[in-house]
Formats: sequence, structure tokens, C-alpha cells
Amino acid sequence: MTKTVSVQRVKAGLLDVAYLDSGATDGVPVVLLHGFPYDIHAFAAVTPILLAQGCRVITPYLRGYGPTRFLSDDTMRSGQQAALAQDLHALMNALAIPRAIVAGYDWGGRAACIAAALWPERVIGLVSDGYTIQHIAGAAKPLPPEEEFRYWYQYYFHTERGRAGLETYRRELCRLLWQLWSPDWRFDEPTFAQTAAAFDNPDFVEVVIHSYRHRFGLVPGDAAYAELERQLAKQPLISVPTILVQGAGDGVAAPVEASVDQPFFTGFYENRILPAVGHNLPQEAPQAFADAVLSLLRLRER
Repeated sequence: MTKTVSVQRVKAGLLDVAYLDSGATDGVPVVLLHGFPYDIHAFAAVTPILLAQGCRVITPYLRGYGPTRFLSDDTMRSGQQAALAQDLHALMNALAIPRAIVAGYDWGGRAACIAAALWPERVIGLVSDGYTIQHIAGAAKPLPPEEEFRYWYQYYFHTERGRAGLETYRRELCRLLWQLWSPDWRFDEPTFAQTAAAFDNPDFVEVVIHSYRHRFGLVPGDAAYAELERQLAKQPLISVPTILVQGAGDGVAAPVEASVDQPFFTGFYENRILPAVGHNLPQEAPQAFADAVLSLLRLRER
């Protein structure tokens, strides 16, 4: 049986999650996770490649994006890393998916990394853009100036002026980030507008602002995730088969040598750097991103 490709909804944990679910119901599940400031359209060209190989592909809107909504007005609009990972875990439970390949970038890559680290029994393989589990205790340590300037938007979001700027100019600001982070990608206005509609979510600003303040230890997290954050503070190792995919032209997170992240991975590990590709990996290089997923699928079948 093949699932139809239309936005579906499921109550999962604290959220009413909007997601796409396509492909054969008995195919190997692949969960694709977008980042900031993107949405599920980043995987539009990745999905058919995976479907052609028999995968079942699930692509959710993260908390604060698109039609995904919090179930309660009383829930903290947290954007912290543990919340994103717990959302992924809850979604897999709600869809009765015992194990999946998890693949993402930016926020989605971090959620996938955490799931692989904390619940390896649920993860067949991992595709991410690095070992991106945040070390919040070390966040105050400065980076070299040539790296610091890339994070101007994060420091902007630390201020109330930044919150107001995101609220007032969310499309303009996010379009600028697309341009700065993917300097070799010539996206058109309809492509951006298709994704930018997801930023109209009523919780978008609160979730984004909390995310960029929490990772620097500037605001408390949701107490519900305190134990998960304690585990993440230890920078847990990842044992599942992993392929990292990074863009050589990434304007915000420059790629690193394989040896930099390798100590965090104890199983199969590859680091693929894509020439002339920026931060929005799956939308800029869908074949390469899909190939990473399919490499893990073939590894599983050996």
C-alpha cells in the first residue's frame, strides 16, 4: 500500500504535528527534518529519489513552523535542543515507527543527532550536517572573529530589538539569511515565498527567539526537558551509522575536516563535503542528500 502525499496531522507529545507521509507503508521509514529558516519544501526533490528506492518518507513541520501547533496555550514555546529531539521521539511513537533513518540539517540535524545519541535503538542511521549537539556550558567561549561575524543574527536575537525585528521583518530577515548562507544558490522569489508562509505560524517568533537565547544559557529551558538537557551536557557519543553532509559554500557553518567530529561517532562514519553548496543542503543538492540516506540503507542491507 502507498500513502498519498498530502499534509496530515497527528497528536504527538505536546504538539499537533503537520507532516507529509509518502511511499510504501512497509518501506524503510526515513524522517526528514528541516532547520531554520526553512520548512518541509527543502526536501521536495529529495523525497521522490527516496520513494523510488522503496522508502517511506515522513517530513514534519517542526514546532513553530507551518501548520504544526502546540496542543495547549500553557506549554512553554521552547526552541531548545531537547524539545526538538523529544518532538521527533514523540512523532515516531505516534506513528508507530519503531526504527527509522533520521536525516536533517540545522535544527533538524541537531534533533536527529540527539535522537541517535539518546535513543540509538530507534535510529537505523543518521544523516546530519555535523555533530551539532550544543555544549551550552561552553557557549560563552568566544570564537575567532572570522567565525563570530557569521552569527550576528543570533546575537541580534539575544536583544529585544532582535525579537521585534524578527516579528516585523520575518520575511526580509529570513530571505537575507538564505542569501548569506547559500551564496551560490540562485533561488527565485516563488521558491522563497513557498517556504516563508511557514513563518506565519503564531509561535514562530517565540520558538526561534527562545532557541537562540537558550543555547547561550541566557534564558532557562522548559523544566520538562531538564533531564534530557543534563544528558546532552555530557556531549554523548553517537553509535549508529552516520554520514555527515556539509556544504563547502556554507555561509554560516563552514565545513570541518572529518577528524574534527569523528571522535563523537563510535560506529560507521563518513563526512561528505559538497562543492559550491551552501547551508540549505537538501534543497540545493537533493541528489547528494538523498545519496547519503541511501548509502545508509544499503549499509543496513549488507
